[in-house]
Amino acid sequence: MLLAVDVGNTQTALGLYDNGALADHWRLSTERSSTADELGVLLGGLLDFENVDGICLASTVPVLVREWEALAAKWAHAPLLVVGPGVKTGIPIRYDDPREVGADRIVNAVAARERYGAPVIVVDFGTSTNFDVVSPEGEYVGGVLAPGIEVSMDALFARAARLVKVDYAAPESVIGKTTVGGLQSGLVYGFAGQVDGIVGRIRGELGVDARAVATGGLADLVAPHSVTIESIDPFLTLEGLRLVWELNA
Repeated sequence: MLLAVDVGNTQTALGLYDNGALADHWRLSTERSSTADELGVLLGGLLDFENVDGICLASTVPVLVREWEALAAKWAHAPLLVVGPGVKTGIPIRYDDPREVGADRIVNAVAARERYGAPVIVVDFGTSTNFDVVSPEGEYVGGVLAPGIEVSMDALFARAARLVKVDYAAPESVIGKTTVGGLQSGLVYGFAGQVDGIVGRIRGELGVDARAVATGGLADLVAPHSVTIESIDPFLTLEGLRLVWELNA
């Protein structure tokens, strides 16, 4: 079995693949201070390391790459592929400096092109909201980085003493009748509007009505209120890791 691991700044997504099919999946908090042994004990309660034949890793937290390398050697006794420069992805990267592009953004583009064809726009709701673009020619041509939902809301609560944190949920109406309702409306419809504005401009620059696909932990909250997002694919990043692993196997 293949263990696909996407280590983000806030959360870590894991998927266990059996012959190309997603057999199980988990989403955990990312702890930057975690050691290989702590990760091993945690994962040992979720899966059987004896069944893991390989691990494919994308990480936006460089300090944790070493710990995953140690976990693969000590706990899983399986080869580890870290997506980065020098790894075959199967997609041309038309970026000024390809080394600057996060591995998660590349594997998202790989999976989106495979599942939905080209052109396609991936909107990933994570610590930042990433927009990644695959051109009509099937090339990764760049994207947009915007502050993420949780980061933006945390900044608002930190600066406004009278505002309290609210649940990430859709409000009953756009016009809030309470402070909580107003905050939830601003969260959901504010970010939906941001997505629609950016996707619209990307489509205009491409000169084609590219399909927009949402992924990430908060995609289910915002995407249903967007007029440009056509699909929600919660396992897009994990699927991209599987495709990259198979290409390099």
